[in-house]
Amino acid sequence: MVGASLAGLSAARALRAQGFDGRLTIVGDESRRPYDRPPLSKGFLVGDVTEADLALECDDDDNLDATWLLGAPASRLDAACGAIELADGSRIDADGVVLATGSRARRWPGSDELAGVHVIRTVDDALALREDLRPGARMVVIGAGFIGAEVASTARKLGLDVTVVEAAPTPLAVQLGERLGTVVSSAHMANGTTLICGTVVAGLTGENRPLRGSSGPDRVTGVNLADGRHLPADVVVVGIGGIPNIEWLRDSGLQLGNGVLCGAGGETTIPNVVAVGDCAAWHDDLHGAPHRVEHWTGALERPAIAVATLLAGGLHQGTPAKAPYFWSDQYGARIQFAGATRSGDEITIEEGSCDDRCFLATYRRDGRLVAVLAVDQPRLFGRWRRQLVAAPAGV
Repeated sequence: MVGASLAGLSAARALRAQGFDGRLTIVGDESRRPYDRPPLSKGFLVGDVTEADLALECDDDDNLDATWLLGAPASRLDAACGAIELADGSRIDADGVVLATGSRARRWPGSDELAGVHVIRTVDDALALREDLRPGARMVVIGAGFIGAEVASTARKLGLDVTVVEAAPTPLAVQLGERLGTVVSSAHMANGTTLICGTVVAGLTGENRPLRGSSGPDRVTGVNLADGRHLPADVVVVGIGGIPNIEWLRDSGLQLGNGVLCGAGGETTIPNVVAVGDCAAWHDDLHGAPHRVEHWTGALERPAIAVATLLAGGLHQGTPAKAPYFWSDQYGARIQFAGATRSGDEITIEEGSCDDRCFLATYRRDGRLVAVLAVDQPRLFGRWRRQLVAAPAGV
């Protein structure tokens, strides 16, 4: 098991639940035991959630009877010999391999040595950001996706002056479509956050000088936009997506693209290797191609399918993956979405009002339900999501 976060832990549990009683080794690049990541941009930043609260294992957890190798990044997969090589030079022989190495946050180029510039993907990231969340401080968030929006919401709650910059004309257009992306993102303005769309970031400044590589200043002071505007900033959060951790697999013989390319059951081009979680791009009928699902529920549910594939010698056993599902808590509202949208999908507001930002919307394609979005409608969302799961598969 290469990866010791939610997807790796879920796969380990699934292996034992499905009858595997052999030797199980779990390798992780972080030194921490598996922990929950969604609270990092919300309750953990505020201080309502502690590190102990993040733990994914509990006292009554199944006995995995596993060897844990933490703080030990994998450096190479020797598929021919069935072995994992670690960065410290050690080697683990294996009859089966589950790849669950996740993804890392995409950083702003040249900002690694600039204090006050943050990403948020790990506990250490969140701890570093929390130190900069001082009431009255000026924050600029680059990227209006769900992580950026959650950080902006949290920062406003803590009394910061927040501006969110989004390169696209409409936030969340890819995930929700332009119409409802605009509706959901209007919560920024309603809660005192400045939202700037359709403008790209040209660079960061420090001590009123442009950032120039590693010789730049020590502390960020602002963000330059391509249209000539300058946004003063005491802290900058970069939320521009993630990069799958697959570089170590370049000479493995696996097919790689935006992740490890897999079939519909997590199978790869190597029979005794499957991939799960953020690093895996499973074939998806809704997209017609391999697609990475970077959501908590995917990392929780899909490993059981992949493990069944692995135990069957790399043959998918036919159990389909559920439609992608995610939620986000922003400015006191719960946003829930399931399915996959395309431009041109027919959108219907089934309940509530967009003006009140409390509604349930459905997306249909050729008359077929393909996605459901709810804002503060959890019970109704559950009913509609069940209909989505029951809908016939296909493109």
